[in-house]
Amino acid sequence: MSKLLPLTLIFLLLFIESVGKYPMKISSQKPLTSLVFSLLAATLFISETAQAACSDACLKSKVDEQAKQLMVSHNIPGMAFGVIIDGKSHFYNYGLADTQRNKPVSEDTIFELGSVSKTFTATLASYAELNGTLALNDTADKYIPYLKNSAIGNTKLINLGTYSAGGLPLQVPESIEDHKTLMRYYKSWQPEFPVNSTRLYSNASIGLFGYIAALSMDTDYTELMENKVLPSLSMSNTFVNVPADKMGNYAFGYNKSDEPIRVNPGMLDAEAYGIKSTSADMTRYLAMNMGLLPLDNQIQQALDNNRKGYYRTSSFTQGLAWEMYPLPTTLATLLEGNSTDTILKPQPIQVNEPPAPVRDDVWVNKTGSTNGFGAYIAYVPAKKTGIVILANKNYPNTERVKAAYTILESAIGQ
Repeated sequence: MSKLLPLTLIFLLLFIESVGKYPMKISSQKPLTSLVFSLLAATLFISETAQAACSDACLKSKVDEQAKQLMVSHNIPGMAFGVIIDGKSHFYNYGLADTQRNKPVSEDTIFELGSVSKTFTATLASYAELNGTLALNDTADKYIPYLKNSAIGNTKLINLGTYSAGGLPLQVPESIEDHKTLMRYYKSWQPEFPVNSTRLYSNASIGLFGYIAALSMDTDYTELMENKVLPSLSMSNTFVNVPADKMGNYAFGYNKSDEPIRVNPGMLDAEAYGIKSTSADMTRYLAMNMGLLPLDNQIQQALDNNRKGYYRTSSFTQGLAWEMYPLPTTLATLLEGNSTDTILKPQPIQVNEPPAPVRDDVWVNKTGSTNGFGAYIAYVPAKKTGIVILANKNYPNTERVKAAYTILESAIGQ
């Protein structure tokens, strides 16, 4: 509460007491009580307005501080932040989207999302399930008969979607350049671990999951994403393939040598790490995931279903693409869950049977990277609060998490 209000209350009490001792002539049209209450109401209004202005100013100051620190420490050319506090969106932009053209970052600058794209793959699969074209407990060979009598063919879709199929690698091997070779690779693959025993984060796993989700709807993944899912979310500046008329807004990423680059095509890239978007669209996306904007019922249900808890690791609960941390959580727990070890090394899991229901009292997050970009998004549904951090340089996940936690903790606490 502003210091202005208590001071004014003291003034009012003294004023009323003085009137009792030294009566004044008050106009019959403006009784003393009306004057007092008018003054009190005005004070309350001024106080609340000052508080709101201070809150916005403090938020901007905190984001400014984190952006400057990250950009200096990691030589990041440009960053875009979208922050939702109690349902209200704020945007902050820094630096350059293209250093050669000296083009500044805005909330309409298009960044590569990397693995944040997996949350859209999850939405497509959940939508397909609601439409009855697939079931998460179906096995892969139901949709790809070629995979019958193979380990991957006998694997359930939910295990592909949650990296628990038995140890598929982080990437599809670079030597695979066509669909026929890709299917041969999957058919010959052998698991390292029993299904549902271990989490090993994998583009090859969730990439196949997304491919099958689109296949169940008899449509190419990219076409389905750009013509159905993204329009249903009203994300008009989000793409798998950035169109020619939007290329001027597509930022360049910068590698470790500060050379401008963009993502290279690869097998199942669209499904695993291929989405490009803006801070404006992604902030809207977070709001929709928290139920803050009106949506078609099926799309909203698909977003919600992505937060069912399929198993627990030592630090978080795994949903479809999303990772969820019960509140109150700590920065140390978030750093562990988003660490390089958690991403690259096998993690033992405890399966939830049945899947845990959707909860709002959680910190929900996802990191994403390409060679030239780094992204982090997190939200707390119970607080109607979230954050989008987009950068045109890849930098450590832990630094993204620290910045997000610092900003949101200062705004909403734990």
